[in-house]
Amino acid sequence: MCTLEKRGDLFFLTLTGDGEHRFSPTVIDSLILVLSQVKSQAVRGSALITTAHGKFFSNGFDLSWAQAAGSSSGARERLHHMVESFRPVASALLSLPMPTIAAINGHAAAAGFLFALSHDYVLMRHDRGVLYMSEVDLGLTFPDYFTAMMRSKIGSVSARRDILLRGMKIKGEEAVRMGIVDAAHESVGEAAVHLGEQLGQRKWNGEVYAEIRKSLYPEVCGVLGLAPKTVIASSKL
Repeated sequence: MCTLEKRGDLFFLTLTGDGEHRFSPTVIDSLILVLSQVKSQAVRGSALITTAHGKFFSNGFDLSWAQAAGSSSGARERLHHMVESFRPVASALLSLPMPTIAAINGHAAAAGFLFALSHDYVLMRHDRGVLYMSEVDLGLTFPDYFTAMMRSKIGSVSARRDILLRGMKIKGEEAVRMGIVDAAHESVGEAAVHLGEQLGQRKWNGEVYAEIRKSLYPEVCGVLGLAPKTVIASSKL
């Protein structure tokens, strides 16, 4: 499951426990609820930091739950349900009225990788964890919003090719060189807090921030049904 903690103006969303932090329907519902709470409590100076316990950030959707349907058609239906249920998680992160930081403590695969990319900033540990899109190895195609997010957040065509068509497993320093993550640290939690505090000091208007973000990533926001709108909130005008 996940927990939410607030320290000053920083929100900490943590995927709890020592497992793989798979996104089951229950976990997805919990994430949607927590992100709604964050949005409702946002003030100028707020920032969100997302991390996890143990050696996994998230290993993606709960495929065991899908397979427990007992048939191939049932498994496909359950997987489709998780894919569609996860759309609001990506939408919530892209429309959250504050800066967002993913502090990747370990492995982030498939939907876990997508979850991290949905944040504004992505930090990794330099000594542990890989990024991995496993779909090509599992024989699965990508949902439209997955590929749209990749095109929106990763500028290098060769990096996207290696992630999606090669199933490359990418460690922290290499992910930085490929332009996938912003930095790799020995203590990713401390680095995320430092960045969150720096961003929070700017005291930006959250609604304006969210609309600028949406206009920055029109493709994925269009796929997710997030239409940007004009907001004028300056006291200088």
